[in-house]
Amino acid sequence: MKNWNVILGVDVSKLTLDISCAARKLHLKIENQSKGFSLFKKWCKTNAIHLQETLVVMEFTGGYEYRFMQFCESQSIAYTRISGLEIRNSMGMVRGKNDQVDSFRIGRYGEEKIKRLSPSKPLNTKILSIRQLLSFRKRLVREKAGLENTLQERRHMYAVNKGDTITRIIKSKIRTNQKYQLEIEKEIDAIITGEEEMSQNYRIITSIKGIGKVNAWMTIAYTENFTSFPDARKYAVFVGVIPFANTSGTSIKGRPRVSHLAHKELKQELNQAAKTAMQHDPEIHAYAERKQQTKCFNLVLNNVKFKLILRMFSLVKRRELYVENYKRAS
Repeated sequence: MKNWNVILGVDVSKLTLDISCAARKLHLKIENQSKGFSLFKKWCKTNAIHLQETLVVMEFTGGYEYRFMQFCESQSIAYTRISGLEIRNSMGMVRGKNDQVDSFRIGRYGEEKIKRLSPSKPLNTKILSIRQLLSFRKRLVREKAGLENTLQERRHMYAVNKGDTITRIIKSKIRTNQKYQLEIEKEIDAIITGEEEMSQNYRIITSIKGIGKVNAWMTIAYTENFTSFPDARKYAVFVGVIPFANTSGTSIKGRPRVSHLAHKELKQELNQAAKTAMQHDPEIHAYAERKQQTKCFNLVLNNVKFKLILRMFSLVKRRELYVENYKRAS
């Protein structure tokens, strides 16, 4: 394992980066773009920070860090991404929060855990393309849903005739959105089909009942084709389907709760997958029935989401398609 002379903690946001060297009490705030990256290089030179002997530790945000990652790769700077929840849990009780303070905390985390940290693999540009396409597809889907609601409201509230201008425009925009959505989906399919590893993982996870194409695309994109999370549990924490204990001594006995730091979009997409699996997968149907005897439906739904994540990671690791072999006890 390489010995790093400097550990830099980076707090990432959409527009800015807060970069700190906790050991030397140095801090720099820059724009999250090329101009800011140039200032970062000058700052490192001024403070005798040799970038090839430096490990950058940043929080896994699922997107905002990509531009800085690409810069690091272009300059041969080693970096690693850590789950925000893992960093926060390692801090214990903390008071106050701002970007500068967070960057120092990330840097201290890197210094304390350096023995078990290793640089992340280079970013797959195909994964980045899929993420961008999925983001735009989501925008099209939401816009289409809004137009359909407007159309229904108009028909309900007004006596519109066949030649109604607003109705005609809304229908035209809906058709256009459907056309663009199909175009986006074809491009995502083409990217995945063109990459052997991605294509194989896509076939594996879509063999699981409940996991359709959108959930498969998103899982591949946000796990970076099952390379950015070491196991299913770490990904489940990121998605927000694992509850954490909320007890202390004899006085605090709260219900276990999932973290508010979850990736809500991924969790929401898994809702329909879990409901479909509960209906069409005999094993999960029986599992959900047992759970619902003592738990509320939403908690059971969460349990099923976690079970689906476990299945995806397990099958990908074994390079096997899902085979149904459940026999219900008579």
